[in-house]
Amino acid sequence: MDAFEAQPAPQLAHLPRHAAPEVLAEITRRLAETAADYDKSGDFPAANFALLHQHGLVGLPAVRRLLGEPLTLAEARAIVAAVARGEPSTALILVMTYLYTVQIPSNPHWPEGLKQTVLEDIALRGALINALRVEPELGTPVRGGIPDTVARRVPGGWRISGRKLYSTGAPGLTWLAVWGRSDDAEPLIGTFLVPADSAGISIEENWDQLGMRATASHDVILDDVFIPTEYAVDIRTPKAWEAERPAELIAWMAALLPTIYDSVARNARDWLIGFAQARKPSNLGAALATLPHYQAAIGEIESLLFVNQTLLDRATQSPGITPIEANFIKYHVTNNAIKITEKALALTGNPALSRANPLERYFRDTLSGRVHSPQDDTILTGAGRFALMN
Repeated sequence: MDAFEAQPAPQLAHLPRHAAPEVLAEITRRLAETAADYDKSGDFPAANFALLHQHGLVGLPAVRRLLGEPLTLAEARAIVAAVARGEPSTALILVMTYLYTVQIPSNPHWPEGLKQTVLEDIALRGALINALRVEPELGTPVRGGIPDTVARRVPGGWRISGRKLYSTGAPGLTWLAVWGRSDDAEPLIGTFLVPADSAGISIEENWDQLGMRATASHDVILDDVFIPTEYAVDIRTPKAWEAERPAELIAWMAALLPTIYDSVARNARDWLIGFAQARKPSNLGAALATLPHYQAAIGEIESLLFVNQTLLDRATQSPGITPIEANFIKYHVTNNAIKITEKALALTGNPALSRANPLERYFRDTLSGRVHSPQDDTILTGAGRFALMN
């Protein structure tokens, strides 16, 4: 357990501490009603987050942490799966806040007062936080390099300028964890905490992707944005960042991000089964579900979902998984989800490609699973190098 000593606000006592199965089922149903609309518009799903906050789901990990009874990863995964079965873009934005909620208390570099402030904001007001890391020239920091986003030292704090790409949930964020570098001769790099309503922040609404369209992952531009000195919450030498990520964060990333795409694949499986049972071509005189090749194909889908479930369960077990195991879980679960939706498309034919049916949307959404760091080539190269050199 980390050394963070929470001082619970009195209001926390009245907030939900658990996510009941019936509540999660209702969340799935409600989010699914407008999922196609958000896919078409690409708008930030503000109404979805109002619903999640109403049921205490945005801030639940923060509430439990502040009360000294941390949410388990299995509980978090159940919430994410329910949200993703309804609308996966909402689930991705939620996961980003969950991952930061887990990181903050155990990070020794964050000022204790700021830990309390941000966790209470998440717990009481459903505030959203995300890391803004990707840049036009740098790409993803996972592949190395020094960010172009610069924080200049000024009296009382810092002035930050830069552009961040793929900023998931940008219009709805309250806190921006901006990856940048100091203006020192030998720069420090790391996280600068920026309130999203700070003067000098603008959003360029250019997110128009094939899938996960409602993540509203637009560019965020910081133009000489001021933050107080202590908001440089975790800046270190580049070498100091070479240490491995905390084991808890590794497990949460391995379980929650792939759960989104596994949930979408399960939606595709359910739709396909309903289609096969209902579709009765006149030349066949029976449902497609009676055909052996349909049965075999759906059996293969079931086997892939079984593998996914087994891997995701492993991510929640103790003792925790290694970084390589975490990467394998991400690799296999997301690629299995793509295989499932792709197979469903092939079996269904023209109806699968109709915007009137959700299957093509499920396929587009699962494709987005591959772009999350680490990408497939990084996973496989790292695993191969480890095997060859140990």
